[in-house]
Amino acid sequence: MQRIIIPMLLLAFTVANGQMRQNQKSITISGKVIESDTGQPLEYATFVLQNADEPDKVTGGITDTSGEFSIETAPGKYNIRVEFLSFKTYSLNGQTYTSSTNLGDIRLQPDVAQLEAVEVVGERTTVEVRLDKKIYNIGKDITTSGGNVSDALNNIPSVSVDVEGGISLRGNDNVRILINGKPSALAGFGSTDILQQLPADAIEKVEVITSPSARYDAEGTAGILNIVLKKEKTLGINGSVNTSIGIPFNAQATTNFNIRTDKFNIFNTLSYFHRESPGNGRFDNNYLTDASQFDRILEDRDISRNDDGLSLNLGMEYFLTKTSSITGSFFYRLSDENDLTENDNQRFVDGSLNSRTFRSEDQGEKDNSRQFSLNYTNNINDEGHQLTADFQFSHDNEDVLTQIQESNTVPNTDLLARENIYENQTEDDVLAQVDYVLPIGDAQFEAGYRGTFKKEVNDYQLDTLNQGSGQFETNFDLTNTFTYNENVNALYTQYGNKFGKISFLLGLRLENTELKGSVDASIDSQALQDIVGQDVDLNFDKNYLGLFPTVNLIYEISKTQNISIGYNRRINRPRGWFINPFPSRSSRTNVFQGNPDLDPAFANAFDIGYLKRWKKLTLTSSVYYQRETNSFERIQEETGEVTSDGIQIIRSVPINLSTNERVGAEAGIIYNPARWVRINSSFNFFTFKSDGSFNGVDYGTENTSWFARLSSKFTLPGKIDLQANSFYIGPRQNAQTDTKGMFSLNLALAKDMFKDKATVTLNVSDVFNSRKRMSFTQTPTFTSDSEFQWRVRQVNLSFIYRFNQPKERNNRRGNNRPDDRDEEGQFQG
Repeated sequence: MQRIIIPMLLLAFTVANGQMRQNQKSITISGKVIESDTGQPLEYATFVLQNADEPDKVTGGITDTSGEFSIETAPGKYNIRVEFLSFKTYSLNGQTYTSSTNLGDIRLQPDVAQLEAVEVVGERTTVEVRLDKKIYNIGKDITTSGGNVSDALNNIPSVSVDVEGGISLRGNDNVRILINGKPSALAGFGSTDILQQLPADAIEKVEVITSPSARYDAEGTAGILNIVLKKEKTLGINGSVNTSIGIPFNAQATTNFNIRTDKFNIFNTLSYFHRESPGNGRFDNNYLTDASQFDRILEDRDISRNDDGLSLNLGMEYFLTKTSSITGSFFYRLSDENDLTENDNQRFVDGSLNSRTFRSEDQGEKDNSRQFSLNYTNNINDEGHQLTADFQFSHDNEDVLTQIQESNTVPNTDLLARENIYENQTEDDVLAQVDYVLPIGDAQFEAGYRGTFKKEVNDYQLDTLNQGSGQFETNFDLTNTFTYNENVNALYTQYGNKFGKISFLLGLRLENTELKGSVDASIDSQALQDIVGQDVDLNFDKNYLGLFPTVNLIYEISKTQNISIGYNRRINRPRGWFINPFPSRSSRTNVFQGNPDLDPAFANAFDIGYLKRWKKLTLTSSVYYQRETNSFERIQEETGEVTSDGIQIIRSVPINLSTNERVGAEAGIIYNPARWVRINSSFNFFTFKSDGSFNGVDYGTENTSWFARLSSKFTLPGKIDLQANSFYIGPRQNAQTDTKGMFSLNLALAKDMFKDKATVTLNVSDVFNSRKRMSFTQTPTFTSDSEFQWRVRQVNLSFIYRFNQPKERNNRRGNNRPDDRDEEGQFQG
């Protein structure tokens, strides 16, 4: 009987709805699940569709990476239920659907009571794959507690940090560093030194952008690292206090404080640190020509650093309406650094010790930065129609005094030289940006403008001691003021859409770059050319106009696996100190000289990625190729001059090589076999080939290298977390230098206290004290065998206390955006 009644009912329903629906077999119920207070999409949320008349008939599915779902079913009356861990269940009963329906945004509210009851939080997969990037949440990494941003970046797949804090992406150090999607004083205007002064605890997530879309500026041939700082969205008063102390002696205190109401959000981070970071180095230099009085010099260096710093980030977001807000923020950083390098030199002739000297270099640097930012956001509707405008002004001032003294110790104690080097560098940066996003059905159109205007002024003065008079005299041959301007104006547009299983984002960016430099010195132009040693225009004005296309696609094989393809064109602009023609020296025998003839480098990059998720395992992988023209290479050569005691003076200079090519592959896994263990591992292999010559010397080279990391985290009895992070970078080469492989290991223990309101952490950075760069440099005139350690093993004990603030959880709480875009407004498909 049932087989007869049901078809009859369906027939009657069809007739009642007219002849147009006669052939319709099914309808589609679709929509999107997002978090209520941030608008962020919730991936893997469960959508349940229950037949209201026959409760045993249940269908449904899970949301994709954009929080979207689409379920095919027969027309009828249904009960709807949406569930997600740590969120309140959304229910809607007795809904009749006779045609395909889009439910729009379904907003889930966090379940605070459930959050407090969950014993293990933040254990979800910590990598998210978008059309143009991978997003890593590092808030749960206890090995970086009490550390700095550089320490945190060293645990991110695809990223490596060398012993001096230099950051590279897939083995390429031409990487663009952004803070919250913009160049910032917090990142030191591209200098990675500043990142060692910012606490790791301030980071919410790191975006690894190897195939940037057109919305990003085209700077950085390796790609972009976007560091997203925490910004609490919880209503009320909340915050945290984080303190740490360590050996060698360092101390740090960071406070985060937020006041959030329905009308405004005030956020504040205040941090102070004192850090002592001893290092060391050993250099064995052999000279192969008769130009030097000595045929071998051994250098033993001891380095002590004492750094004090204070940073403040204060801002307020004011909600003009329910859909628009204006945010103003102020950042200030003050640091006082003192580095003392003591160098014991042994000098040999025909294998026998001829003389011995002792050199001390005492460098004091006072640095202060300030930045003002203003943002306007208007979410015109809930479909993602949006207009944003940004203005940012940054000012940085550095005063450096370097006092150098070198004396004989064998066979006499005569003074060889005393020098005082005064440097003052100021930098002013202005950023203006407007972005417009227009949804067109399932598609999305974007357009915008970004202008960045930079001015650097570098004032350099060298004073040397006249031993006859006992007075310091200014060396006017090297004293100078160099002014550098870099102005970039850009327009971009991009279009994203999704057809079935294919999502794509196509973009085009037009950039005009103006590079201007001028030298103010006390000597005439001919003397300038003699000092510089190059026939170049010291006062230059260069202009470049370029188109930068981008293509990003994702093919969704299933809900748990996809393939991505990316292409982009990039530019590498020379920094001011790379084109400053006046030599500056870190010693009497080593000088660095910029190259005013240095032109920007351009690169074309291709990337193919594959992602597969299982219940407890996530695999990410990719192969990539990059070809760069006019690439930069820093080379060393003789100047033809010697010091007063007969040592060759070596010059380092950046040049444009013809081309370089980089081919590589990388893979990463995140494995959660049980609630008490997590494993995160990655591997990157690449080959590098360059060609080009300078001053008749061929600097072409081939290099094959790799690096790998393994992170394991265990929850022990008593709710104690144990984490081990290991990293190995393989041997590598460039045109003149071979560098050996390097291994390091970090360990940490953490214990939650006071009902999870506090956490105490003990961590050891570089357990085996093995983070040392060992390299061998060979040129036609000299060789150098060296070992250098920037910072010795570090032990830290930290304590963090949270008030009215839940322990970190990875539910992708982010900016208050009710659409399917990330911090930069990127279309995710």
